[in-house]
Amino acid sequence: MQIAIIGFGEAGSALVRGWGAPLAGGIVVYDKKLDAPQTAAEITKRAARLGVATAPSSAEAVAGADLVLCTVTADQAVLAAQAAAPNLGPGAFWCDLNSCAPSSKRRAAEVIEAGGGRYVDVAVMAPVHPKLNMVPLLISGPHAEAIGPLLQSLPMSLRVVDGAVGAASSIKMIRSVMVKGLEALTAECVLAAVAAGVEDEVLPSLLSGHPKLDVAERAAYNFERSLQHGERRAAEMEEVAITLEDLGLPARIARATVDWQRQIAGAGIEVPGLADEAGFRDYAERLLPKIKGA
Repeated sequence: MQIAIIGFGEAGSALVRGWGAPLAGGIVVYDKKLDAPQTAAEITKRAARLGVATAPSSAEAVAGADLVLCTVTADQAVLAAQAAAPNLGPGAFWCDLNSCAPSSKRRAAEVIEAGGGRYVDVAVMAPVHPKLNMVPLLISGPHAEAIGPLLQSLPMSLRVVDGAVGAASSIKMIRSVMVKGLEALTAECVLAAVAAGVEDEVLPSLLSGHPKLDVAERAAYNFERSLQHGERRAAEMEEVAITLEDLGLPARIARATVDWQRQIAGAGIEVPGLADEAGFRDYAERLLPKIKGA
């Protein structure tokens, strides 16, 4: 079986790491970073380390592939489908793992199906680390039952959700209102507490009232994730906002979360060397001058 991966960042490379060498030999990857000399080396080195081949375009990556996994950023998902669809083989599966609104998934599905491929809506329900290829997935759409055994054989961990394309993504998007909304709320609270010098009062008080919510512990992790992946997470929350608005609902929290993710990601703070031992104060003290000056 020939597998193509479109987008070879954290998610795509995590899947290959989990599968290991036996499967890697049949995988071809394409990432748009390969198009620019200043970023191509990053993808080339990652592919070589994991034993997969690179293609100079998405068209060449998907040509002859039986299964395509699309793991780009949310704002690139439909564009990736449009670029690849004319070169898909008849009946090739296109698994869209991107964190997109159901309406975006349906747009991508129309493109893939028109090109002769079989589109599968995939929702990734947890960070890909440390579970790698066994990160829990939800899949939906008319081809979900057909592809389920194939994905499980790779192996991957999945559950089929009843419904059309968009059913799996609806669950992911609406869940993210709470998950990433809490992250934004944590950032706002902790930065304000450190700025006011009252973190030693505020955070223990929150823990006392909500023993399962350790804000101090979660804040360091959330800051680290936003610094490294804030742009990608902001793109996901844009899709969350679209999901809510498509339902006729306001998206106030989702759009505020977009702003927080982008602002933290744009602070220009280097995470390597900081993340292993840093606590919430380390991040807050570095972020505050950037946030206040924005």
